[in-house]
Amino acid sequence: MRPGVLPTVHVGGVAAHVVRASPRQLVVEVPATAPGGRQSLSVEGLEGATVYLDVATTVTTGVHQVDSPAYDRQGRLYATLSGQRGEQTPVAVFRIAHDGTREPFVSNLGNATSLAFGPDERLYVSSRFEGTVSRVTDGGDAERFAESLGVAFGLAFDRDGRLYVGDRSGSIHRVTPDGHATVFATVPSSVAAFHLAMSPDDTLVVAAPTLNSADALYRITPDGTTSRWLDGFGRPQGLAFDPHGTLHVVDALASDSGVYRIEADGSRTLVVSGAGLLGVAFDPTDGALTVCTAEAIYRI
Repeated sequence: MRPGVLPTVHVGGVAAHVVRASPRQLVVEVPATAPGGRQSLSVEGLEGATVYLDVATTVTTGVHQVDSPAYDRQGRLYATLSGQRGEQTPVAVFRIAHDGTREPFVSNLGNATSLAFGPDERLYVSSRFEGTVSRVTDGGDAERFAESLGVAFGLAFDRDGRLYVGDRSGSIHRVTPDGHATVFATVPSSVAAFHLAMSPDDTLVVAAPTLNSADALYRITPDGTTSRWLDGFGRPQGLAFDPHGTLHVVDALASDSGVYRIEADGSRTLVVSGAGLLGVAFDPTDGALTVCTAEAIYRI
C-alpha cells in the first residue's frame, strides 16, 4: 500500500468503501450490492494468495429486535416487531421459513422483547412493558404464563424446564413450569437490557450492558452463586451457544460491533464484524449463524 493513500478494495468484484487502513489492519465496509456467501477480497498492491470472507445474506427486514431472534426445532426463525415501550404493534412476532417467507405469528402482545423455546417446544415471549412472559399456542395466541417480573428482558430454560427471566433492575427470576416466579440471583442493573443464555451444564450466562467504557459477562451456577466472569467487553448484548456448546456474544460498542466466540478458557475470537449488531442465534438444523441489528436479520 502507498503511504497516505487508501488502497482500492473489492469484495466479490464490487468496490468497497475503506474505513481505515494501516500496514497491519484494513477495515472496509462490505457494499450492499456484494453477493452473499464466500467471496474473494482483493486489495490494491497486495498480490498473492486469494483471501476470502463470508458475506451475510439478508433473511428479513422490517422487524424491530431488542434481543436475539429464536429458532424452533424445525429451523423456522422467529423475530419481533417490538415497538417503543407501551406501543401496541400490529404484529408482535413473525415466523420466517427456510425459504425466507415471513408470516405474522403473534399479534395479541405488546412490546414483544425476548424469545425462547421451552422443552414443550412452545415459544415463550417476554414483554418489558408489562413485566410478563407469555406462552404461545400453536395457533399463535399469547397466553399469560408469568407476571410481576419487572422490566422483563432475556429468557433462557434449564434442563429441568425452569425458565430464567432477567429484570434489568438487577434481578434474575426463576419460573417453575407452572408459572411461579421467585428471585434466583442478582447482578448489577443494566441501562438497557439483560441478555441470557444457558450453557450445556446449566450455568446461566448474563450480559448486562451499562454506560461504562467496559462491561463484563456474569455466570450464575444452578445454586444461584453469581460471579463476574469475563471483563473487557464494550457493550455485551446477545448471547447464544452453538451446537457444540461454545458461547458466542455480541459486543455492540459504537460502530465496531461484532460477534465473538468464547472458548472454555475465556479466550475470545472475532468471528463476525458489522455495524449495529445486537443479537445472535444458531439454526439447529444446520448450525448456521444468524445475527441481527434492530431492523434486520442476516444469515452466515
